[in-house]
Amino acid sequence: MSKLNQQQAFKQALSYLKSGDARMCLTACNVALKRFPKDLNLLCLCARANITLHLFEDAEKNLDAAILMAPDFVIARDTYGDLLFIQGKPDQALKEYQYTLQLDPGRSHIDEKIERAKALQTKLRALQKKAREDRSITSQPRMSFEAEMTQALEHQEAGREKEAEDIYRSILKRDPNHVEAARLLARMAMDHERYHEAEIFLTRVVQNAPDYARAWIDLANAQKEQDKYNEATKSALELLKITPDSAESHMLYAGIIGSAGRHEAAIVAYEKVIELAPQTKINAQAGAFSSMAHHLKTIGRQDEAIAAYRRSITIKPDHTEAYWSMVNLKTFQFKDEEIDAMQALLLKKDLSDESRVHIHNALGFEYESRKDYQKSFDNMKTCNQLRRKSESYDPVEIETLHQKIITIFNTGLFEQDTADVSDISPIFIVGLPRSGSTLLEQILASHTQVEGTHELSDLSRTIQSVRRKNPLGKKSFPEGLEHFSLQQWVAIGQGYLESTKKYRTDRAFFVDKNPNNFTFIGALKLAIPNAKIINARRHPLDSCYGSYKQLFASGQPFTYDLVELGEYYLQYQNLMEYWHRVLPNFILDVHYEKVVSDLETEVERMLDFCGLPFEENCLRFHETERAVKTASSEQVRQPLYSSSINLWRRYENNLSDLIEILKPLLIKLPQSEQPLSLQTEDK
Repeated sequence: MSKLNQQQAFKQALSYLKSGDARMCLTACNVALKRFPKDLNLLCLCARANITLHLFEDAEKNLDAAILMAPDFVIARDTYGDLLFIQGKPDQALKEYQYTLQLDPGRSHIDEKIERAKALQTKLRALQKKAREDRSITSQPRMSFEAEMTQALEHQEAGREKEAEDIYRSILKRDPNHVEAARLLARMAMDHERYHEAEIFLTRVVQNAPDYARAWIDLANAQKEQDKYNEATKSALELLKITPDSAESHMLYAGIIGSAGRHEAAIVAYEKVIELAPQTKINAQAGAFSSMAHHLKTIGRQDEAIAAYRRSITIKPDHTEAYWSMVNLKTFQFKDEEIDAMQALLLKKDLSDESRVHIHNALGFEYESRKDYQKSFDNMKTCNQLRRKSESYDPVEIETLHQKIITIFNTGLFEQDTADVSDISPIFIVGLPRSGSTLLEQILASHTQVEGTHELSDLSRTIQSVRRKNPLGKKSFPEGLEHFSLQQWVAIGQGYLESTKKYRTDRAFFVDKNPNNFTFIGALKLAIPNAKIINARRHPLDSCYGSYKQLFASGQPFTYDLVELGEYYLQYQNLMEYWHRVLPNFILDVHYEKVVSDLETEVERMLDFCGLPFEENCLRFHETERAVKTASSEQVRQPLYSSSINLWRRYENNLSDLIEILKPLLIKLPQSEQPLSLQTEDK
C-alpha cells in the first residue's frame, strides 16, 4: 500500500468491494486511512464496507468523521442515508436522501432511494396506526428503536445473546417490519442451527427490503441447510438480479446448485466466479477452481479436476485443501516438486492447524503409494492428532446411547404392528466408513431398477421431526420413540420417502449409503418394514485403519484416535449383533473381501436379498456413469483390485493399541487373518 497514492489506494479498495470482498475492502481502507486520514472518499468507502459487513457503529463513525470535515459532501450524505435505511430508520434516511438531492440534483439514483424510503415509511406508519387502534401493541416512538438496537448489539458483542434476542423480539412485536431486527434475530437463529426459524425471519426481511443482498445470502444459506434446494436456488437467483457482477453471489449460487446435484451447471457457475473475481482476490479464485474441481471429480472428469486443483494452488500456493482433495482421489500421485512444496509449507510458522492437517494427510497417502509405510503412518498420526483437537467426541456417550437403543428396541417393541409396505424400497447400506459401502452402492446402482443417491441425512432428520411433535418430544433419541404409536411410525416412513424424492426418480428401489444409519435399524423395521439393510463389512483392522487415514469433512469424530476408533468398532459390532438377534433375516452382511474374491456370487446374494433379478450390468459396475460424491469415487470407476486387502499388515507395528482393543474380535478370525503379535501370544 505504501507505493500507492490516494487515488490508487481508493481504486484498489473499491475493486475489493465490487468483487464482493467487503472485509478485504475494509482492510485496504483502514491501511490507506493511516496515511490519508482526511481522505473523504476513503472514509465513505470504509463506511460502505462496514455497512456490508453490518458493522453499523463503525460505519457511523466513518461517516461522522467525513461529515465533520465536509458537511455537504454528497457521497457521505448519500451513504448515511443507506446506513439509516438498512437499520430500519426510513424517516431519517429520507431526510438524508432529500438533502443529498438538494446538494446534487443530478444524482438520479437518489429518486429511487427516496421512493423506497417513503414506501417503508408508509408501511411503518400504517402498522403503528393499526397498533394504536387495536390497543394490542404498545405504540412507541420510532426513535426509541435506535437506542434498543444499539443496546442489543452491545449485548451481542459481549456474548449476552439472550438479552439481545429479547430486545430484537420486543422490537418486532411493536414493529413487525423492522428489517435489521429481523435479520439479526435470524442470524442468531442460524448460529444455533435453527434454520427454519431463521428462514421465517429472513423471508420477512426480503419482503420489506427486496434489494438487501446480505439478507438474500442469509436466506439462501438457511434454506440450503434445510436441503430446500429449490427455494435456496430461487433466493440465490434473486441475489444475482441485485448483484449480477458479484463473484460472491455467483459463488453462493454455484454452491447451492452443486449441493442439489446439478454438477454440470455448478461447473459453469464456478467458471463465472473465476471470470468475475479480480486477480487480486486470490482466495475467491482459488476457492472457485477447487470447488469446480470437486464437481468435475464427482462426474468422472478426473483429468480436468486435477488441472483445476493445481490451478488453485498456482493462484494461492497455501491453498492446502487442493493438495488433500487431489490425494483423496485415491488414484493420484504427486510430482516430486509438489511434495517439496508441501514440505516447505509445513516449515511456515504461521500455517494454520487446518492447513497442516490437509498436508499431513496428503503426504500420508502419497508415501503409502510409494510404499514408505513408516513415513505414511507418521504423517497420518500427526494429521489426526491435530484434527482430534478440533473434534468433539465422547466415547462414554456413544456407549450409553447404544445401550439405551438395545434397552428400548427390545423384542416386545417389535411385536406391535408395523407400517404398511411401501411401493418404494429403500436400500440402506450401513456399517463403518471405508468398509466398501461405495463399491456396494455402485454395484446396486448399476441395476436398471435401482437409483443411486449418496449419503443422505434425511432419516435422522425425519425421526427428529416426528419425535418433536410427540407430547414426549423433549426426550431425545431413542427415549422419545419408546411409546410411539403405529401412526407415528408411519409418519417416519412417509416423511423419509417424501423427503428423499428430490434425490431420485421413479425407480422402485434407491440406495441410501449413510453408514451411521446402523443405529436406526430398529426404527426402520417399524417405519419402513420393506427396507433392505446391507451391512458393509471388512477386516476390523483394514476397516479401522482405513477410517483413520481418511480425513472426513464432518460426521465421524471417532476416527482420529486409534484407541477411540477401536472402542467405537466394538460398539458398532455389539449393536449389529443385537439387531441380527432380534431382527433375523432383516440385515444382510456383505464382506468386502468376498466381493473382491467372488464378485458374481456376492452380487447374486445382494440382488436376491433385495428381491431384484440378476443383471450383468452389476458385474460391470465400473462402466456405470453416475455422480459419486464419496472419497471412493474414482476407485469404483475401476475394475476390482485386491491391493487394499490386508493393507493393515504394512502398519502392524504401529497398531498395537488398536490390536489390543480389538483382540476379542481378532482372536475369533482364522489364524491367517490375525496379527502376528496375537499368534505369538498363542504360542
